[in-house]
Amino acid sequence: MKWTKETPPAGQSDHEPELSDYQRAMRIRILAAPLVPAPDPWRPVFEYEYGVPVGGLVGIGFVTDPDTGHDLAMVVSHDGHGLFDAVTGEKIARDRDAGPEDSSRDADPALWCPGLGPAAGSRVRIAGLFGGGLHTTSGDGWRLEVVAPAWPNERVLLSRDGGLPHSGPHGERWWHIFHSHYSELRAAGFSPSGQTLAVATSSDLSLWTRGGGHSRSNSD
Repeated sequence: MKWTKETPPAGQSDHEPELSDYQRAMRIRILAAPLVPAPDPWRPVFEYEYGVPVGGLVGIGFVTDPDTGHDLAMVVSHDGHGLFDAVTGEKIARDRDAGPEDSSRDADPALWCPGLGPAAGSRVRIAGLFGGGLHTTSGDGWRLEVVAPAWPNERVLLSRDGGLPHSGPHGERWWHIFHSHYSELRAAGFSPSGQTLAVATSSDLSLWTRGGGHSRSNSD
C-alpha cells in the first residue's frame, strides 16, 4: 500500500505557526508565576483550599439579597440548585428537585434559573457549561483573565494593571490566584456589584469577597 500525504484544505497550513519571541516570553512568565492568595481587600469566603465541593457543577450566577444587600451566588449542578451568601459562605437555600423546565439549557436563550430563598421570584442568569459569562472587570480597576499556557489546565489571573501582558512583577499588580488542573473550569468572573469574585469548576465553587461580614466554617 502506498501512503500519500493528505493535502490540507485551501487556506489552511499543514503545521501550526511557531510562537513569536514576545509570545514565548509571555507564556514563560505566566508559567513561572506561582499560585498565590488574592491580595487585599479580597478574602476567601470558604475555608477549604479549593472552595466548597459541588459535585457535577454546571454553572453559577449572582443575585442580590434584598434584606442584607449581600451578593448571593446561585449554583446549578446535576443534583439541583443551591444559594450561597457570598459574604458569609452560608448555604441559605437548596432545591434538589428542580423541574426540567427550570434546569434545561433551552428554557431561556439568556440561560437562567429561578431564584431560591430570599431570591425567590427572581430570574438568575447562569454562566457555565452551556454558555454565558460573568463580568471580567469589577468597574473600579480589577480585572480577571483565564489563560491556558499549558493547555488544557487553565489559570485564573487577577490584576490591576489593565490585563495582559502583565509586564510588571507578579504579586504586585497581577496575581495567579487559581489553577484548574484537577477539574474543568466552568466560569470565572465578578458579580455585577464587583464585590465578589467567583471561580467555578465541575467539582468546586471558590468565592472571594471584599464586602463586609465574616466568613464561616463550611461545617457550620
